[in-house]
Amino acid sequence: MNATIDAVRVAGTPDGPTPVVLLDVGDADDVLPIFIGFEEAVSIARGLDAADIGRPLTHDLTLDIVEELGGRVDRIVVNEVRDGTFIADLHLNTPREDVVVDARPSDSLALAARTGARIEVAEAVFEDARRDRADFEDLEDIREVVGQ
Repeated sequence: MNATIDAVRVAGTPDGPTPVVLLDVGDADDVLPIFIGFEEAVSIARGLDAADIGRPLTHDLTLDIVEELGGRVDRIVVNEVRDGTFIADLHLNTPREDVVVDARPSDSLALAARTGARIEVAEAVFEDARRDRADFEDLEDIREVVGQ
């Protein structure tokens, strides 16, 4: 299923505030929430905003390395939930061959936000973890929380 990043918000959880990236799969009224770390959430938001802060942060550096070596991010695929943890593959086109790299969804989404690379979600993953969009509408945007 093709997806887009709908929002990066902060949810109150029993463990305290936790960022959540919401993936929209188009026709569905539900979203796929993936709870992530603050640094990754801020990085995704910066990628979506095309914010340049001068020196490259980790995801900017990773993308610079891939591109300097002649590669490009083709797509990311959120393909599994294992013991409550989302698993993703980062698909890269390189001059030698196309490669698939195991990566956290948050890191993959940060790269996709910078490149416009296609985001895919396995149907079984969406069906297993989908939530009503309304559950997240009142949450603060990560930009408001960190003052970006």
